[in-house]
Amino acid sequence: MFSKLVNPKSIAVIGASHNPAKIGYVVLKNLVSHNFKGDVYPVNPKGGEILGYRVYKNVEDLPEVDLAVITLPAELTLKVFEDTAKKAKFIIPIAGGFGETGKKGKEMEKYILEKAREHNARIVGPNTVGIYIPSTGVNTALVVPERSRFPGDGDIAFITQSGALGLLTMDSVSLYNVGFSAFINLGNRVDVNENELLEYFGKDEKSKVIIMYIESFKDGKEFMKIASQVTRKKPVVVLKAGRTSRGGKAASLHTGALGGNDAVADGAFKQVGVIRAYDEVELVDYARALAYGKPIMGDRIAVVTSAGGVGVVTTDYIESKEHGIGMKMASLDEKTKRKIKDEVVPFASVENPIDMTAQASDDDYDGVLEALQSDPNVDAILVYALFQTPLISEKLVDIITKWHRKGSKPLIVGSIGSNFTMKMAAKFEENKVPVYMSIERAVKAIKVLRIRGKYIERWENE
Repeated sequence: MFSKLVNPKSIAVIGASHNPAKIGYVVLKNLVSHNFKGDVYPVNPKGGEILGYRVYKNVEDLPEVDLAVITLPAELTLKVFEDTAKKAKFIIPIAGGFGETGKKGKEMEKYILEKAREHNARIVGPNTVGIYIPSTGVNTALVVPERSRFPGDGDIAFITQSGALGLLTMDSVSLYNVGFSAFINLGNRVDVNENELLEYFGKDEKSKVIIMYIESFKDGKEFMKIASQVTRKKPVVVLKAGRTSRGGKAASLHTGALGGNDAVADGAFKQVGVIRAYDEVELVDYARALAYGKPIMGDRIAVVTSAGGVGVVTTDYIESKEHGIGMKMASLDEKTKRKIKDEVVPFASVENPIDMTAQASDDDYDGVLEALQSDPNVDAILVYALFQTPLISEKLVDIITKWHRKGSKPLIVGSIGSNFTMKMAAKFEENKVPVYMSIERAVKAIKVLRIRGKYIERWENE
């Protein structure tokens, strides 16, 4: 059913504008700039041409389309809605001013839902930026393309009630070449809801991980039922907002959402195998770890670094329960230590954390990572790729990528630095190696792969 939404062959932009400052122009421009290959039908009473497309003067003149985006204000959206529902299989009303504003807005939502059902159309929104599907070039976002970056094609499906938070998140992670399979903003969620999309993307082979920003659940029981099935096939990460009474009030003003008890939501997530994030950075960080990495099936972590202080702080984060993840630093096998000693400079530390010092070379990293693969006391490896010292080159990316792909141990990469380091991080991302630009983020990625591992262990023992 949702194939017409994520891979439409034709899109109408109702309220398309000649004015670059208007939403109707920006949406059309985003479709053009992302190389949507299907048919595009702008609608504006003035007619003419916009961005090379013939403009239709009214909705009635349109052919049938897979998707219609209404870029008009709420009151005008109501006037064109029924005609649009006769023409389109999916409708995205972008305007705010609906249910989030109170009684009158809810009556407006009731009207558009009735008309959509009458004509067998589906609604995404209202109060939404719509969708972005990199592989098909569909982009209905209302942000100026010159000021916002969009991710390329990738493995992460993003379902969100907040359009702005979603777009800002995608803009920021685009710096690291993070890819998304889909982005769908539910907005006020008058029709299409998170449960339907969770089920759809659960079956979508392209999406390796599903992430969600949710302020309230349309049907919590149905969510649990679907999530319990989906999580056994692929990870699901949820950022549940409105955790506090003030946060819940803000959510109701934002999308008209009524938040539930947070402790109940937390328990439900654990019951069905959902992983919880608490901000937009964790949401995408966890998704990348789960999409690219292997589940960790034990608590013993080996840390490899060329900076001693980084190893010390990482050790604290790994072993501390109060300000850390409450796991263990692996006690390396004596055979492993001897192998490492043969690889590194004499004054390096072969204990865990392994500190190769600033004299470390690309080949040292290669040898140490090889030695750790056969250690029975190691469940996973956190390796810091630190590019500032003279014996390290871009070749280190290839070495670590090799061990990520062929090694027997799950592997997470930490990397700290500025421009050159960010350039190398983008290369790791292209290679689908989970890399993190701080100690805390890298350690949290270890934690989330362990949580996934525990879920898998639980299901195997049922």
